[in-house]
Amino acid sequence: MSQTLSAADLVQRSLDIFLSKDMKAWADQCDENVVVEFPFAPEGSPTRLEGRTAVYEYLRGYPDLIDVQQITSATVRGTDDPDTAIADWTVTGRVLANGNPYDMSYATFVTFKDGKIVKYREYWNPLAFIKALGGESF
Repeated sequence: MSQTLSAADLVQRSLDIFLSKDMKAWADQCDENVVVEFPFAPEGSPTRLEGRTAVYEYLRGYPDLIDVQQITSATVRGTDDPDTAIADWTVTGRVLANGNPYDMSYATFVTFKDGKIVKYREYWNPLAFIKALGGESF
């Protein structure tokens, strides 16, 4: 008998996959019609992605741009909706092109259906992102 993972467990698993730099596996956690939103994305970066393929295309080059070395803190909590969890997490790493440190905090809201991500909304600091990349966009 298999046990269903909670939304918080599924978010934690997504963080572990992200840290492993397997962007295909991360995208494979998503429903085919997933909606991903980055409300604070800097100009030139997408604020909304629709579909698993678009998510993978967006993420696939990420490990070649930023070497996320550690998730230094992560608090993941379920909500009143059993299909939704919230993560407050921080990473450290470096930008590969320029060697700049990459230190970023995220607030992520994730909704699942049948164990797949159907909605993913992530808040992060675009000014810190742009500074780390030295003005480049993702």
